[in-house]
Amino acid sequence: MEWFDHWSIERRVLVGFGLVFAGIVVISAISYRNTTILIENSQLDTKSHELVQLLGSVEETLGTAESSHRRYLVTGDESYLTSYRTVVERMPEYLRYLKGLTNEGGQQQDRVAKFEQLITRQLDAEARAITQRKKHGYEGVRHLALSGAGKNEIDDIRRLMTELDTVEQRALQARVAQSAGSTQNTIALLGLGAFLQLVLLASVYVLIHHDVTERRRVAKELRSRGELLQAANKELEAFSYSVSHDLRAPLRHIDGYAALLSKAAGDTLNDKARRYLETISGSAKQMGQLIDDLLVFSRMGRQDMLHTTVSLDQLIKTVLHDLRLDLQGRAISWTMHPLPNVSGDPAMLRQVFVNLISNALKFTATRPEAKIEIGIAKQGPTDVEVFVRDNGVGFDMQYVDKLFGVFQRLHRNDEFEGTGIGLANVRRIIHRHGGRTWAEGALDQGATFYFSLPLARSLS
Repeated sequence: MEWFDHWSIERRVLVGFGLVFAGIVVISAISYRNTTILIENSQLDTKSHELVQLLGSVEETLGTAESSHRRYLVTGDESYLTSYRTVVERMPEYLRYLKGLTNEGGQQQDRVAKFEQLITRQLDAEARAITQRKKHGYEGVRHLALSGAGKNEIDDIRRLMTELDTVEQRALQARVAQSAGSTQNTIALLGLGAFLQLVLLASVYVLIHHDVTERRRVAKELRSRGELLQAANKELEAFSYSVSHDLRAPLRHIDGYAALLSKAAGDTLNDKARRYLETISGSAKQMGQLIDDLLVFSRMGRQDMLHTTVSLDQLIKTVLHDLRLDLQGRAISWTMHPLPNVSGDPAMLRQVFVNLISNALKFTATRPEAKIEIGIAKQGPTDVEVFVRDNGVGFDMQYVDKLFGVFQRLHRNDEFEGTGIGLANVRRIIHRHGGRTWAEGALDQGATFYFSLPLARSLS
């Protein structure tokens, strides 16, 4: 069950709902089938009761008609033939009704067909007896008056009606038993369904309670860690200011005294000593620049963002105007594609383009003609991917993961100046805007830097 422990609360609840839903579907299907059986049995039971009642009525009517027929044969009084004529008139309707009530069973249909034949033969025998009574009088039908016309048919009819009644009663009892079983099964299944729902609700409650408890614990831990992080950030900020002030003074002293020493020694210094002093002064200045970049990088992570609509086209024009001194004496081919408005902090995004364009200018310094292109790689409904491409020295893609790290440089300082902070600052700014950064390049074939930004929402 280790795999179950790794499931999220949402997945557990979803699986639980799925299993219970499947169980309820099966229970509903079986309950529907049982209910259908109950309805069918109820309809058949109604027919069986009607059949039994009809058989009783037919038997009583036939008995009355046969008794009256015998009185007629004895007395010749035609008033006794009323019951007989009623049977002759209504028997076709009785037979149709009887067939309709037994259309579910093949054997009962056969019995009804045989019953119809026997009724027809009996009525024919009684009709012949009436004709003979009218022609020959009582003496001609004496034997029929004593035993009854169609006595054999009467006995067969009564025996057949008994069979019809017995079979129907048995079928009725079987259906009653079946209906009772189906009802019990349905009640049991509905109870099982209710139990499953209760189990599901209880499980969901337990899982949600456990999840809420766990979330509260995590939230409490996060608050505690947030407080520790906030305290650490304050300490880091204090340390940054300390570095800014405490390290700047020694660096200024190193640079200043190196300049004073160079001035005081004057012509007494040889070329080697003069280079030493220049190296000391240059290193101090580079250290100062590195401190300045670190402070900028640190402030970018804590600085409050201003969310507004930023025109990237206008922003690039401003950046190129600020970099105009770096462009002097350079042969540069610019390709500027129209860029959309984005949502973000103008000052931070300006720093992104300053770093990327400055890098493009720096790493194309060895080219007779620098080619720098700025445009859109892909634009979606909510964000845009912007690129800055150059034909500079490029880089090896196996080191692409180091590009955006702090102090990560792929070129020596004597080849290209820099502190290794610029691209790290770009990634931090873009990340704070909810975007991402990546790069593509090849040695001596240029590089392309990509970043994504959210589009500005149109007010419509």
